[in-house]
Amino acid sequence: MRRNDLYRRIFEIIPGSLTWTTLISLLVLAIFKPLWVAIFIITFDLYWGIRVIYLTTLLVFAYRRLEKEKKINWLTRCEELGDRHGLGYRNVYQAILFPVYNEGPEILIPSISALIASNYSKDKMIVVLSVEERAGEDVWRNAEMLRDSYRDRFFAFLVTKHPIGLPGEAMAKGANATWGAKVLKAFLDEWNIDYGHVIISCFDADTCAEKEYFGCLAYHYITNPKRHRSSYQPIPVYNNNIWHSRSIARVFEIGSSFMQMIETMRLEKFVTFSSHSMSFKTLVDVGYWPIDMISDDSVIYWKCFLYFDGDYSVIPMYVTVSMDIATGRTRLETIAKQYKQKRRWAWGVENFPYLMMGFMENDRIPLIKKLRRGFNLLESHYTWAVWAIIVTFIAPLPLILGGGLFRQTTIGYNLPSVSAALLRITLLTLLICMFLSIRLLPPRPPDVKRSKNIVMIAQWALAPFMAALIGSTPAIDAQTRLMLGKYMHFQVTEKFRKKTN
Repeated sequence: MRRNDLYRRIFEIIPGSLTWTTLISLLVLAIFKPLWVAIFIITFDLYWGIRVIYLTTLLVFAYRRLEKEKKINWLTRCEELGDRHGLGYRNVYQAILFPVYNEGPEILIPSISALIASNYSKDKMIVVLSVEERAGEDVWRNAEMLRDSYRDRFFAFLVTKHPIGLPGEAMAKGANATWGAKVLKAFLDEWNIDYGHVIISCFDADTCAEKEYFGCLAYHYITNPKRHRSSYQPIPVYNNNIWHSRSIARVFEIGSSFMQMIETMRLEKFVTFSSHSMSFKTLVDVGYWPIDMISDDSVIYWKCFLYFDGDYSVIPMYVTVSMDIATGRTRLETIAKQYKQKRRWAWGVENFPYLMMGFMENDRIPLIKKLRRGFNLLESHYTWAVWAIIVTFIAPLPLILGGGLFRQTTIGYNLPSVSAALLRITLLTLLICMFLSIRLLPPRPPDVKRSKNIVMIAQWALAPFMAALIGSTPAIDAQTRLMLGKYMHFQVTEKFRKKTN
């Protein structure tokens, strides 16, 4: 094994080994040294309680900013800017790339319609559908039909077919997105359009951009002196089919939206997620998205971070893009889809060895920045993997296994009180999440009964049980696979929408 391969395997093993060492050690110590575990649990509960309060506060601040900025007419703001060093909104092109696998017109038409409804000049918008060849001819014919139907609404509507089995590629979204971006590059070269005047947004096929999205994006791009050293991240919400999805799925996806809202307030840890935008010049300079990794949405940030020697950031945009909730026809199918989707997100742990290897090869990034960013990345995946297991299953073990003598100690006596305090904090957080989720709901469709409003509130009672059931397991699954070298392949989440009149 070559030296670099050895180092990479060590970095792949670290996250999973930390997680399993923590969980196994706590289980063993709960039997033989319950007092030690009780001290750890009390410390962890206090830390977790403070963390929950902190994150909930950030969530409220992010929501207030979202409420404020969604009322802004961003195109008017762009017009007021005028021309800045040859760059104004009238010569900023918006390229929207949709990597497509097997999504049909019922998924893509609402996404394209959202572009048409956006408050931005359509003669400055370029739509690219990059279709997987392996998806079959029906998907390709659908893409051609969409091009023929909508090509007159935009500056250009490009459709391309991503071939099967190109050298070095994995069956991953990043490979398809890279192919589509290269087709876009050829088109821009043909029209002699400056890459620096093009913002590319890589959207999932079901992504519906808010009306002010592209105006907001252009404003931040034009006013940012480091526009080519920044990505631009909206807030993802899962409202496309929220009224027709199952409660289990809604709770998980709304929680994901809330976590992204929180991340917008922590710029030091902010990383691109799902649908995002960036300078096309930057994308070309860094060599596009990785073609052999699953977590393309986050790894493109780290690729730029390494390319620019740590001088790269993510600019939060307080506008939303709406996507589908991963739901199924039955509860079990819904839980399975949610688990697979969260495991794919948790596979972002593959960024840790990628980043560590990059740090070893780049001596221009300050050591303190390497340590801080590397620790933040590792800590986030480690916490995801252990917190629900510790709080739900390990916390009661000292009382169960410690016996009556342990319960009479000061630690044993206070352990239930600390756990109860954490429960009260969690309930308060749930109430806040419930309130914010109602405020973020889209209008109720005509085919949905009024009684569904009650369900939208009552569903939050499921949150503690679902967190305990599969809160940590997708992350443990992903880290264990990486640790054992059982690498995941990209799994497309099937989009299921209830058909309505």
